[in-house]
Amino acid sequence: MSTSPTARRRRLGHELRRLREAAQLRADEVAAQLHWSATKMSRIETGQVSVHHGDVADLLDIYGVSDEDLRAELSDMARQSRLKGWWHRHRDTFKRGFDSYIGLENDARGIRTYQSQVVPGLLQTEAYARAVINTIAAGQTPADILEKKIAVRLSRQELLTRTAPMTLHAILDEAVLRRNVGGSETMAEQRDALISMGKLPNITLQVLPFSAGAHVALDGEFSILEFPDSKDPDVVYLEQRTSGLVLEEPNELDCYSMMFIQLSAQALDPDQSAAFIASLTWLEEAAR
Repeated sequence: MSTSPTARRRRLGHELRRLREAAQLRADEVAAQLHWSATKMSRIETGQVSVHHGDVADLLDIYGVSDEDLRAELSDMARQSRLKGWWHRHRDTFKRGFDSYIGLENDARGIRTYQSQVVPGLLQTEAYARAVINTIAAGQTPADILEKKIAVRLSRQELLTRTAPMTLHAILDEAVLRRNVGGSETMAEQRDALISMGKLPNITLQVLPFSAGAHVALDGEFSILEFPDSKDPDVVYLEQRTSGLVLEEPNELDCYSMMFIQLSAQALDPDQSAAFIASLTWLEEAAR
């Protein structure tokens, strides 16, 4: 069973859509019966908004669902989906869509990610995270908001070390390791942290070296989130400057999954990657 409100909302939306389609009804037909907008109907079925358990009961009536156990399960799911996750109190620090991502991340079994600019947030040291967040803010964000952003990023990292941790397979472009973020001491600390984290059984790190040449992800970074229940399909997350985008269409998932496979084949294997990261002695040389 999904544990985060975001994941429950998404599961509920999928179930409601499945029941509507089984009843051979169009979304706009149902929306009209309930005097809803088509947009509201779409946002419910895609899990973008929570739905009151009374509205769920109305939908199930229209769909002809009489199974009391199913009705009770979906009504309870609606109530649970309206609860707030631990990250909700920090929503004022997030770009649009990122709170949904954190909710999905919190419930994911594993993440596959390609990063071309910076170390993934789940693997950043505090000093590195602080340097990244402060630089992106460009002096336009209040100090208290910056501290909240840093705290959220560090809290998310518990997913990798908790009981039954999530798996993380990260492919880092060589530029991530070469770009000096926060100074040589910060970079050296981050390098050592990557080496240490890469030894954990649930973490796989690969480096995509410059020598690999052109590749399928030249146009941007992405993350694929995998969930433990087959009723929760994988999603792709794309992060932009002011917002985040969650993709769920099967053809989009297939595209990014194939991209990740190709990137992994071009990248150094985990042992070679660990040796490559450890070889970055220029960090200490720059400090002298």
